[in-house]
Amino acid sequence: MRKEIHPDYKKCQVKCACGNEFEIRTNKETMSVDICNECHPFFTGSEKILDAAGRVEKFKSKYKLS
Repeated sequence: MRKEIHPDYKKCQVKCACGNEFEIRTNKETMSVDICNECHPFFTGSEKILDAAGRVEKFKSKYKLS
């Protein structure tokens, strides 16, 4: 590796809009995000599939999925 071209990594405190806080390593000291793994619908299980005119069932029947 070449010397003196890599960023100086330090601990970064990340704060989400939902109130969750966690720590990562990056070249910034603090970071603010709108959505994280604690409040994102995909990870919380509250994700809903919006089915317009039976498209999900049509897809499943077309490819013989449950």
